[in-house]
Formats: sequence, structure tokens, C-alpha cells
Amino acid sequence: MTPLAAVPTVIPTESTQQAFGYPSLFLLVLIGALVPVVPTGALVSSAAVVAFHQTAPFALALVFVTASLAAFCGDVGLYWLGRRGMRSKNGSRWLAAIRSRAPEERLAQAQEKLADHSTAVLVLSRLVPAGRIPVMLACLMADWPLRRFARGDLPACLAWAVTYQLIGILGGSLFPEPWEGVVAAVALTLVISAVPGLWRRLRERSTG
Repeated sequence: MTPLAAVPTVIPTESTQQAFGYPSLFLLVLIGALVPVVPTGALVSSAAVVAFHQTAPFALALVFVTASLAAFCGDVGLYWLGRRGMRSKNGSRWLAAIRSRAPEERLAQAQEKLADHSTAVLVLSRLVPAGRIPVMLACLMADWPLRRFARGDLPACLAWAVTYQLIGILGGSLFPEPWEGVVAAVALTLVISAVPGLWRRLRERSTG
């Protein structure tokens, strides 16, 4: 019999992880952009932690390219579906889904800011949790062409990917084990996402 110690242990190599990791990251971020229920920021931060601990060259750069490209494709796809719904007599379920995630008060604020600052609002909307959909709907109601929206959304997606990747790098640099950095990055991302909602509730209580 072969001694147990002599039996080789199959450990996934970095190249194997990358072969599955980057396509999975792209798909999940794309889905999260189309259906805003997937925590895409936490996904990017977690991927950045893993890439930070890898020895493969350009691992972090590949995370950035993958995440920003997926976010851009998802945003443009959702905007295209929204414009299709705006032109349809009966609307579309995609447009209805966008409207359901944009309260009237936040939509009015987005429309006002879009009129004053135009493309810069798109960049900020991607960085503020739950800010993307109201601004996208404001662009739809302002009848922005798809090309104009895409030009403004590209720097927004790049800035978004950089921000959440930096959160992951911070988590990866603080802990020696990748899983510890992932937990820290996800926790920090969730806290950042929860802050605007808590702030709005506090303001409502104070004004009420």
C-alpha cells in the first residue's frame, strides 16, 4: 500500500483560481448591475484581497479591468432596457424595476443634481450606495441618448472599481491570511453601504 503521506494532495494553483475567478467575478458584477441585489462592491473588495495575496503579476490590474468592464456593460445594458421601456406604450418590467428602487424624493434630488452637474453626478452616483438607480432613472427621464450615458458612465465605473479595490487592498494588507482580509473587506463594505440609510433614518426622526 502507498503510505498516506506519499499520496499527493491536489491544491488549486493560482492559474486555476484565476481561470475560474475572473469569469465568475465578471458574471456576478454584470448580474449585480442588471439586478441590483448582488453586493457587487463586496465582491470586488474580496477579489482584490485574494489578488493582493497572489504572486501572479498583474492580478490586481486584472481585477480592476474585470470589475469595471462588467459594471459598465451591466449599466449600459440596464439603461438600454430602460430606454426601451420608456418608448414602449405599456412600459417594461425592467423599467418598473428601476422605478421601484427610486423613491420620488431621491428621484427629484437626482434630477436636480443632474441638471446642475450633468456627467459628474453619474460618477458620484456609483460611489454612493443606492445612488446609481435614481440617477440612471433621471437620465432616462431627461431622454439622454445611450451614447451620452455611456460616456458619463465609463469614468463612473472606473472610479467605483478603484474605490472598492482599495478597500480590498486595505483589508488584505492588514491580515496575513486571505480569508481574514476577505472578512474585513466585506464587513467594511457592508458598513459603508449601511451608513446612508442610517443617516436618512436619523434625519427623518429628527425632522419628524
